[in-house]
Parts: sequence; structure tokens; C-alpha cells
Amino acid sequence: MARISFTPNLQRHLDVAALRVSGTTVEAVLLEVFAVNPRLRSYLLDDQGRLRQHVLIFVDAEQIVDRQRLSDRVTANSDIYVVQALAGG
Repeated sequence: MARISFTPNLQRHLDVAALRVSGTTVEAVLLEVFAVNPRLRSYLLDDQGRLRQHVLIFVDAEQIVDRQRLSDRVTANSDIYVVQALAGG
């Protein structure tokens, strides 16, 4: 099963421990995560189901390409990392 983990800044707002997931796309993986933690959906996705502008997702150290449909492939051995971009000066 793939492993999904989250940056510490997301963990400060929500209880989002690393999980093992079985989805084959980023969308399927996120649906599994949202089933466990529904509040996380609004932090990551907009009302159209697209990845929010300030959120990045990496699969096996490569940033995903499809931010709208989240169709990037995930394998059973993938390492997925969700990053919330921070701004400031």
C-alpha cells in the first residue's frame, strides 16, 4: 500500500497522521483519506474538487501534474507527500 503523509503545518490544524492507502490515483488516495478525516477536504480541495492553489502534492518526489482531476498515478509502493505552501516575509 502507498503511504501518504502531511507537512507539520497541516498537522497543527488537523489530526492528519500518515496513512497507508490503496488508491491507484491521487484522487482515489485522497478519497480514502477524506473518509478517515472529512475536515481535511476543505483544506486541500476547492468547491470544484480541484487542488487548492496553496497546496502541492508529490508522488515519489515528483510534483503532480493534474491539479484538476487528480489523475496522476499512484503505485502500491508510492510515497505521497502533501505540502501546504506558506507565504510571508
